Amino acid sequence: MSRFRFTKFGKRYRDKALGIVIPVVAILLAFVVGAIVILCLGKNPVEGYALLFSGALGNPGRVAQSLMSACPLIFTSLAVAFAYKCGVFNLGGEGQFIMGATVTMMVLQVTGAQGVPGVLLGILVGIVAGGVWGLLPGVMKITRGLNELITTIMLNYVATLFMNYIYSGPFHDPDSGNLQTPAVADSVNLIRVDRMHFGVIIAILMAVVVWYVIYKTSFGFKIRAVGINPTAARVAGFPVKRLVLLSFVISGAIAGFGGSVDLLGRQYRLMTGFGSGFGFSGVAIALIAQLNPIGSMVVALFFGMLTTGASSMQVGIMVPSAILDIIRALIIIFAVSGMALMKLPTFKNLLNRRPMDQEGLVPPATGDQKVEVSE
Repeated sequence: MSRFRFTKFGKRYRDKALGIVIPVVAILLAFVVGAIVILCLGKNPVEGYALLFSGALGNPGRVAQSLMSACPLIFTSLAVAFAYKCGVFNLGGEGQFIMGATVTMMVLQVTGAQGVPGVLLGILVGIVAGGVWGLLPGVMKITRGLNELITTIMLNYVATLFMNYIYSGPFHDPDSGNLQTPAVADSVNLIRVDRMHFGVIIAILMAVVVWYVIYKTSFGFKIRAVGINPTAARVAGFPVKRLVLLSFVISGAIAGFGGSVDLLGRQYRLMTGFGSGFGFSGVAIALIAQLNPIGSMVVALFFGMLTTGASSMQVGIMVPSAILDIIRALIIIFAVSGMALMKLPTFKNLLNRRPMDQEGLVPPATGDQKVEVSE
């Protein structure tokens, strides 16, 4: 028999495997409970789920719609994941998303920029606006010690009210009977790639870039070190306050980038409800993905699929669309519960049990002793 040793290397890959298994199991359990709810309504859950997936993936147009629905969720979940890696919880993704879109709209309307320069200008000012909106809670945290959970949530309301003022006041479309701004010029709309806007590709590339920065660069290492133990990072000579501030700014810039992309690629104008729910959905997606940028992208794509397919299931078997809201909530509950379970001492001890040799359990190792089973 070959040698077998418990090492940190093996535990790391075991934890990665659990990080994939837990969200998958959470999704399956949520669908099982959702099926029970559908049965209680006297409908066929198999037929309902078939309509759900066909409505989201049944043809290229529906696939494109699912991808576009997922696009803003990718940006806001990446914003949450990046900030949390530095030990701060950014709940202001929605406000940063809205500010990115709002400033983009204002600048394009005032300057009249057209074509590719207009697109680049709009996206650039959206990134800056989101970064500035992320800077505010960062400054309040490192200078006054204010809790970022409270300040970021409050700034969400400020951003929403500011957007309401913009589309109902100075930038209101007089030719429309609704409270909204005029649509941006056609020349600054993001180009279409096989029925979806180019922003979807940008969002997917952004997930890869964020993953690379966090896990493959020295800057990302410093960010993660501060998130794991800020005291040890300070002793090691890392500028902790500066890194915390940068994490807020970069997180806000990612969300603001998403707001600009959604405005120029899908919505084209500001109106009531723009950006609503994207921030907190991004938090949920990041938690389900266990704060992994690539995992956040995958979960966001799945949530986009649920959003697109919901109407098909609702019409097909005559059930309320709230069923999908229940399923989303259950996915979050089961995934977060699984993450909490992994941290329980009893569960850790179960995972760290020693292997059995031919005669029974190998006694636990002490000190520097290595556990080996050899022939």
